[in-house]
Amino acid sequence: MTIGLQSEGMQKICVIGGSRYFGKLLVKRLQAGGHRVTVINRGSTPPPAGVEHLVVDRNDETALTAALDSRTFDVVVDQVCYTPVQAAIAARAFAGRARRYVMTSTIEVYDPATAALPAVPSGTPVPEEIVDPATWLVAMDLPWHDEVYLEAHYAEGKRQAEAVFARAGSFEFASVRSAHVLGGGAQEFTGRLAHYTGRITKGDEIAVHAKALPTVFIHYQELADLLLWAATAGFTGPVNACSDGALDVHHLAAIIATQTGREPVYRTVAADEEASAFSFDRHYAMSNDRAKALGFSFSHTTDWLPGAVAETLTTEPSPAARN
Repeated sequence: MTIGLQSEGMQKICVIGGSRYFGKLLVKRLQAGGHRVTVINRGSTPPPAGVEHLVVDRNDETALTAALDSRTFDVVVDQVCYTPVQAAIAARAFAGRARRYVMTSTIEVYDPATAALPAVPSGTPVPEEIVDPATWLVAMDLPWHDEVYLEAHYAEGKRQAEAVFARAGSFEFASVRSAHVLGGGAQEFTGRLAHYTGRITKGDEIAVHAKALPTVFIHYQELADLLLWAATAGFTGPVNACSDGALDVHHLAAIIATQTGREPVYRTVAADEEASAFSFDRHYAMSNDRAKALGFSFSHTTDWLPGAVAETLTTEPSPAARN
């Protein structure tokens, strides 16, 4: 099949997912940029007017291939790929139908608690080459369809999905490894920032490690901008997506305290006890140097975090947020 490429300005771009949060915003920004956009998802939320909508389960290869029919795309942006099985289905379905494929991945691919990774000195931002998808082992026979297993192996699922796409060979492949995404008030479906705001406002304890290490964040609008850039750029391989300025849980809470007028109350957990989200006892804060070298400019976390906190002051924290 021959892919009919578009001019340098307008491109045919397919977004898999795109029904909520930064994916939904990405669709709007692609459309505003003059691109012809197709969204593929299971139909829970309709896309904006003027965006083609293919309602299909991406896990059903026969149905996905049939829905694609003779369509071709300059770029596919995959927002909802979590396993190597899903990646393999998509790689086959889009072979000959796409010139470029961009997968949204995660900072958690670097979590040393979930894989044996090369050591990085604590405090040194983690570069992309620590996890090379071209060399990562893929195990298709693991129970990836089991939701409990998948939740427990989220980081490994993302690593192996990247590996499948990197070896597909039928399109250019890039992955965007996102930091913890915040902002948007109720749109932030994990509810983690609202969780912190709520606990500090009420004077509830925040469970933290004795030595909490920094992590990195990105605003959902900045991530949408980066994905738009990645879709229309020419680089391949992984890029880390995080705002400048790593924060540990105490720095995060201090910014929230300034907005709420209440001081945080901490409880130090034992070594084997679970702490609050964003309290980490291991180092894997990412470096964004590669994306900068390729031409993307990041904001600083402290530029947008106070505004994001303000948005949560009337937002109920999600049950998904940990204590």
